[in-house]
Amino acid sequence: MPTKPTIYDAEHEDFRTTARAFMEKEVAPFHDQWEKDGIVPRELWAKAGQAGLLAFEVPEEYGGAGVDDFRFNAVLIEEITRIGASGPGFTLHNDITVPYLLHLGTEEQKQRWMPGCVSGELITAIAMTEPGAGSDLQGIRTTAVDKGDHFVLNGTKIFITNGINADLVIVVAKTDPEAGAHGISLLVVERGMEGFTRGRNLDKMGMKAQDTAELVFDNVIVPKENLLGQLNQGFIHLMTELPRERISVAMVAVAATERVLEMCLDYAKTREAFGKPIGKFQNTRFVMAEMATEAHIARVFINDCITKLNAGEVDTSLASMAKWWTTELQKRTVDAGVQIHGGYGYMNEYPIAKAYVDSRIQTIYGGTTEIQKEIIGRFLGL
Repeated sequence: MPTKPTIYDAEHEDFRTTARAFMEKEVAPFHDQWEKDGIVPRELWAKAGQAGLLAFEVPEEYGGAGVDDFRFNAVLIEEITRIGASGPGFTLHNDITVPYLLHLGTEEQKQRWMPGCVSGELITAIAMTEPGAGSDLQGIRTTAVDKGDHFVLNGTKIFITNGINADLVIVVAKTDPEAGAHGISLLVVERGMEGFTRGRNLDKMGMKAQDTAELVFDNVIVPKENLLGQLNQGFIHLMTELPRERISVAMVAVAATERVLEMCLDYAKTREAFGKPIGKFQNTRFVMAEMATEAHIARVFINDCITKLNAGEVDTSLASMAKWWTTELQKRTVDAGVQIHGGYGYMNEYPIAKAYVDSRIQTIYGGTTEIQKEIIGRFLGL
């Protein structure tokens, strides 16, 4: 295979050694059981914190490493994906929710929450999607009524990653229902707040070890100290942070595509039909050639996106391009991978089968493919 283009330095590869050792010792042997349980134990988060795998962007004064370099996030994504571990919600925590708290939080909020985010004591989630509003954030119905020194929060959220384990949930709510996108705010709801309940741990087609829940807010009193960012500026805050989320999803897609390519190469070299390895048949070689080419293109693309993200140069359009194209590629590649494996590809004991069902959500969450194309079209002036 061609040499994989890289943007990593020695320090990133040193971090990879740590991350890989952790995944092989603390995750891989237990993941099958977590798939049955539908959740990973909280102890895993504490161990990840001790290993330095959580919230490393957080400055040292709050207990973190103070490393603001998305290449470390990318390495962790690669090592989680390498073993097919869908359960640990570290990527959401590191790449999406903690940056909201870090970039928008007050000094008091950072002192209150950041150390726990680093140690794994505080697990985070973000609650945008509702039963009647997915990609259309302006269509949310959750409300937060200003009562002077607190808000009264009411509403229901669904499909919330880390929803069962979460201690801090960033909730997207309407604080001015008449103002549309200009009336949305972000509130941090904490475990134990009266009226905050969790519905069932949702039974998904794939990613079964990852706790994904329905959250209910029934007259939850949220103190003003838990307003994240500016009042009624939540939509702008979301638009500012979403590009990073979409680059993170794209990184998962690229890592997963490369993993499927490796699986299929191994299988094509060892599985025999009609007296020879199936990789010797022209059709298989051509399919593998296409996979390898597209995986290479995806790697060059994501490397460019990460470089631009580190430089503060990723706009919404580029992030949307990365998100839709890489996730559709992942879906297409893993489908071809199942076909190469034949009947065995349909058996759960083969990793390709799990990769197939785990991949299907990628083109949906974080904004569907259709939404990403709509965003790009608008940037093109159409």
